[in-house]
Amino acid sequence: MSARAGRAAATAQGAAPTTNDKNALLTISEVIAEIGVPRATFYRWRQLHKGPRSIKLPNGAVRIRRSELDRWLSSLEEGAA
Repeated sequence: MSARAGRAAATAQGAAPTTNDKNALLTISEVIAEIGVPRATFYRWRQLHKGPRSIKLPNGAVRIRRSELDRWLSSLEEGAA
């Protein structure tokens, strides 16, 4: 079974997709749950271009690559160049 098929099967069963894959596309809900901020804060960061880079899909949904979220979080660490 491919990784995509596995994620689709997990989602169909109501489980969250695996987000360990660096190319995984995370939903806004997954991102805000992970970093612990309100949805409004995340959208304000997006508007101010202070949040992680996001992908806007043709249907209007927004996704954030796992690797981009990790990169963004690393850039916020104290002492990061």
